[in-house]
Amino acid sequence: MAFVDTHVGCPKCDSSDAFAINDNGWGHCFSCGSNIPPEKTGSTAEVIRMPSRATTPKQRSSDTEAYSASEGLIYTDLRDRKLNYHTCEVFGVGLRGDDVVFPYNRNQAAKIRSQSEKKFKIEGQWSASTELFGQDKFPSGGKTILVTEGEFDAMSAYQMLTASKVACVSVRNGAQTALKDCEANYEYLDSFDHVVFHFDSDKPGLEAQAQCAELFSHKASCVVAVNGLKDASDFLQNNRSAEYINAVRHAERWTPDGIVAGSNLYDEVMRPIQKSDVDYPFAGLNKLTYGLRKEELVTVTAGSGLGKSQFLREVIWHIIQNTTANIGLMFLEESTRKTGLSLMSLAANKPLHLPDTLSTQQEKDDAFNQTLGTDRLYLFDHFGSSDVDNIVSRVRYLAKVARCDYVFVDHISIIVSAQSNGDERKAIDEIMTKLRMLVQETGICLVCVSHLRRPENKGHEEGAATSLSQLRGSASIAQLSDMVLGLERDGQAEDTVKRNTTHVRVLKNRFCGTTGKACALLYSGDTGRMKEIDEEAL
Repeated sequence: MAFVDTHVGCPKCDSSDAFAINDNGWGHCFSCGSNIPPEKTGSTAEVIRMPSRATTPKQRSSDTEAYSASEGLIYTDLRDRKLNYHTCEVFGVGLRGDDVVFPYNRNQAAKIRSQSEKKFKIEGQWSASTELFGQDKFPSGGKTILVTEGEFDAMSAYQMLTASKVACVSVRNGAQTALKDCEANYEYLDSFDHVVFHFDSDKPGLEAQAQCAELFSHKASCVVAVNGLKDASDFLQNNRSAEYINAVRHAERWTPDGIVAGSNLYDEVMRPIQKSDVDYPFAGLNKLTYGLRKEELVTVTAGSGLGKSQFLREVIWHIIQNTTANIGLMFLEESTRKTGLSLMSLAANKPLHLPDTLSTQQEKDDAFNQTLGTDRLYLFDHFGSSDVDNIVSRVRYLAKVARCDYVFVDHISIIVSAQSNGDERKAIDEIMTKLRMLVQETGICLVCVSHLRRPENKGHEEGAATSLSQLRGSASIAQLSDMVLGLERDGQAEDTVKRNTTHVRVLKNRFCGTTGKACALLYSGDTGRMKEIDEEAL
């Protein structure tokens, strides 16, 4: 049975061209689904009108005669997909009863889609060729070819891009065989100046698209998903042809993983540059550094006993007061009790961590509520292990589970000393590399303390200037840090003010490059606080 008269008006519905009559005189409407007997169609079995837009099936003389996918097909609009007659005719796609037939291998095979069951089956000599769907419709050597994940997508893309004269083809079996299909037809696809891929915007589709694009390197581009539309068929069915044309025209050039094309960075570089996520508590230091930023590794260094931990506590207290961020504290040379009391001292403005400091219970309660009691501080009780992997694991926990934006590690040297291999340089390389990668992975601001090597002449405890070359062990501390701050103080000076004044020097500044002396901080034994001073006014 075959249809012999097509694209006529339906007696049952208002369709003007969805009705067809077969060679027995029965009629079928592809719009309302009605089946009408010969006496109602005005046709008889003896008088058969030959189709103007359908092919007449022929009887095969034997089972070995070549299969022809076009036998018995009706070419018509596929209204549910908004595909017009011309597009279907170009690709040779037609209806055979309720089935949509997609011809392959120059009509020697076909993929059949049942519209009622939405299932596919294969007919003909499928394995005789590896050609893509639509490949025989577009000669090699053209300017641009678009490769999709499915037949309907290739047809939809062609219909929307007709004026652009883009060749449109589809891989044979979706994302799972896409790379294999493109490899098998490499010479054909490579003959075009530009190969554009537009697979479904789900995980399998995007992964397959990247693999196929890599195959064609510099001449490959990928269409970026627009407004939740996952494929070309979605664009056509939602009347978004103009957007699709624009999306193909601006398809992103493929680049290997880890390489970003400069032309894709417009939105990124046009974003306003953020000065900082939070300032330091000291104006002179902010002037040179612009403050603290997430995704930075900051190293604070000084000689032994020159106030590095106190400097960190002032920064931590400032972050508590000026942000809502969680903060991770890993002070490896002191107990969590000492760390907690030292932070409470800043809130109380008196050294609560010292035994001779007089304070009321209310003062202690208020200080606790402003610091430890905020539920924003997470302290590392390091009793038992401070090896590299344990420290890195805890920093990752603070970043990912405790949601800390700022983590302080005091200090790197104690981690290194815990290693069993005895190679300080190698151990520092290992810990700094892992911490640097962790900063990139989690986006935190990580502030670390590192000790200095003793200079040849005057020691740092006597006010010697700090430098990057004096960083303990490997050069990786200086290389991998975004910011390095040196603290200098003459702890043996006769003058009390001089003995308690710490100078902060910026040794490295990857953010803006400015280095040098930043500020002077005077420590008060009465308040337990560091206060920025103007030395010239003393």
